[in-house]
Amino acid sequence: MHPGWPWLKRAPLVLALFSFSVLAENVVDVQIVGYKFQPAEIRIKVGDSVRWTNHEKRTSHSVLFPAEAGLESERMFPDESWLRRFDRPGRYAYHCGPHPEMEGVVLVTE
Repeated sequence: MHPGWPWLKRAPLVLALFSFSVLAENVVDVQIVGYKFQPAEIRIKVGDSVRWTNHEKRTSHSVLFPAEAGLESERMFPDESWLRRFDRPGRYAYHCGPHPEMEGVVLVTE
């Protein structure tokens, strides 16, 4: 080891901590099929992410959170996805922007 690189001794520890934090995150999938979010309700932990994937054949969808100043994903066309990480506990109700009858909720716990 080079004498000017004392931090190198700690590199395995740093890498181990980084690897653990990456592995601790979970990604939960929500499918968009038949003009529905499936499952419509999911429960995740703080720091987890949700990935919505459009499995429709000819239409676009979005994910709109009205209680969060209208936070909305970009339009997802067939076979496209959108990912969001949730960093705070709470109840996050959402619906499809162009199809408001499509509803879902993400319940985030600590």
